[in-house]
Amino acid sequence: MHVNLHLSMFLVVAACGAAPPPAAPAPAPAPAHAAEPSHAPEHKDHDGGGMHHGFKNAEEWAKVFDDPARDAWQEPDRVVAELALAPAMTVADIGAGTGYFAVRIARAVPRGEVIATDLEPDMIRFMTERAQREGLTNLRAVLTPADDPELAPGSVDRILIVDVWHHLGDRAAYARKLVSALRQGGQLVIVDFKLDAKRGPPAKFRLAPADVIAELASVGLTAKVTLELADQYVITTRRKP
Repeated sequence: MHVNLHLSMFLVVAACGAAPPPAAPAPAPAPAHAAEPSHAPEHKDHDGGGMHHGFKNAEEWAKVFDDPARDAWQEPDRVVAELALAPAMTVADIGAGTGYFAVRIARAVPRGEVIATDLEPDMIRFMTERAQREGLTNLRAVLTPADDPELAPGSVDRILIVDVWHHLGDRAAYARKLVSALRQGGQLVIVDFKLDAKRGPPAKFRLAPADVIAELASVGLTAKVTLELADQYVITTRRKP
């Protein structure tokens, strides 16, 4: 995705906006799904422009990422509905963290597959064990580097990226790899924080929807805001024929 991005981008999806777990570990590259905790490990600028955020100790962060209170503002059912899933689809959840969205999607595609990526090895371990506990044989957790989703060309029908886009450094480069991974008619859904959100990352790291749409258009995706949540916007894109 970008020039040696040290960020653990795919984990912050779940930390952007909630309070951090007790004795949260020191900062280290990471990613995920939720809301940037107001007192979470420090946020740092990246050489590529994204936000550096560290996440380890999956069991502790699961108390934040999978807190039932998150459902009220994250509205996961509405977000999953935006994916317009069919039972046999292959879906990539980028920066899946502890699997907050991945397990929901896995249940919606019983004859398909969910590829849940993250940069933190402990999150991969946690999701793998969670899938086993919950009997989700179609959920596969995959460790990926910060600059590459490592999805095969034309291999997925849907890609979901929640609370992670602002963590990416070279977003255009990363988006090009996502475009390559989409099948014909494939769809990418990005959820991120509004500029005036009550929760989320520091203001300087937030992205206006128009800027995200422009980034996606530059790599051949048609995009628009299709849903607004309390603190977030949802952008749905399609690969151009």
